[in-house]
Amino acid sequence: MKSDLYKELIQSWPSPLVARQEISKFSGGVLNPRTMANRDCLERNNPGFPLKKILAGGRICYRKTELAAYLVSLIEGN
Repeated sequence: MKSDLYKELIQSWPSPLVARQEISKFSGGVLNPRTMANRDCLERNNPGFPLKKILAGGRICYRKTELAAYLVSLIEGN
């Protein structure tokens, strides 16, 4: 069962993609775009939870479902 936080994150974001520069807005300030860039570069995402980067319109983006699940795993420790 998905957590309430996951559902709230998914419902609150209008697009299926989240641009890296918008991650702070998506996460309520929990994640910073620079932190995500560093994690992507160093491949320090949660080992069981790799995030796929998508290049869209010249920007690095993430699927909101994957990003929401990743954020919940960081917060709830799953």
